[in-house]
Amino acid sequence: MTRVGLVLGGGGVVGQAYHSGVLAVLQNDFGFDARRADVVVGTSAGSITGTLLRLGVSAEDLAAWTVKAPLSGDDVVLRQMAAAPLPELAPFRPMELLRRPLRLPGPDMVRRALTRPLQFRPMAAGMALMPAGRHDILEQLAALRELERPGWPEPDLWICAVRRRDGRRVVFGRPGAPEAPIHLAIGASCAVPGYFAPVEIGGQSYLDGGVHSSTNAAVLRGQQLDVAIVIAPMSGPAGWRPGVFPSVRRYSDRLLRREVRALEAEGVRTVVFTPGPAEQEAMGTDMMSREGLDEVIQQSFLTAGAHAGTSEVAELLRAAAGRED
Repeated sequence: MTRVGLVLGGGGVVGQAYHSGVLAVLQNDFGFDARRADVVVGTSAGSITGTLLRLGVSAEDLAAWTVKAPLSGDDVVLRQMAAAPLPELAPFRPMELLRRPLRLPGPDMVRRALTRPLQFRPMAAGMALMPAGRHDILEQLAALRELERPGWPEPDLWICAVRRRDGRRVVFGRPGAPEAPIHLAIGASCAVPGYFAPVEIGGQSYLDGGVHSSTNAAVLRGQQLDVAIVIAPMSGPAGWRPGVFPSVRRYSDRLLRREVRALEAEGVRTVVFTPGPAEQEAMGTDMMSREGLDEVIQQSFLTAGAHAGTSEVAELLRAAAGRED
């Protein structure tokens, strides 16, 4: 049997729409059911998508739920979530967040920078030092808490967050990680620095896993996987356009390429989906906006379908789905 890892990157509400468009292509055209992946790694928005998959939600219903279209008759999970009101979010404007003064680094962060300089990421440290955001991510995830079941979802679901005191990545759900209720782990993974308030788990404050990497694909190393499928809404070609958002895409893309190289060095064959120019235009620059999500899904469906149809990628996807043709 082919062992498959699925990586779902961050990207806010818009990133979830991108996930659903790509996953719908993989299921409709190649028979790849993301719910059956051996390991799912979720970061920020990807932690929500990954949890819904582990709760049994199909790719088609993920897309339908995103744009408030009719759901299939048996999807109790999304019907319950659709009935819960969502608090409105203020526009996400990175420049406003960057103008706020940073906190001073504490002794744990300084110690980590001095003792583990190769693992220390200045960009991640700077984001961890941003003042606490004014929005409560747990209010946005109240419906997920109602769906929570005893224990952690199975098979493996790994949710990436960053510990605020030292900027270190923590992977909830992985052996050796701190214990956490699933809704708090998701909240921590989605707590965008400066926009959402940090989430407390076991006496520690946690922030968005995208502070370390928008994908965190390299955590799949050592899992004896054959294929890794990476869906990365925050990466992709940004050219040399000026501005915060293109810069974030370029940085995320560099990290993603490094992570893919690490997986391939272990013999893991990878398939990567990132938004191209048409999808990026549909996604815009406010990743918290719920407007235009239907166009994001449509564009991601079309472009991902074209990429998946190339011979090498199609071969890997058929292997991941356990199909020969």
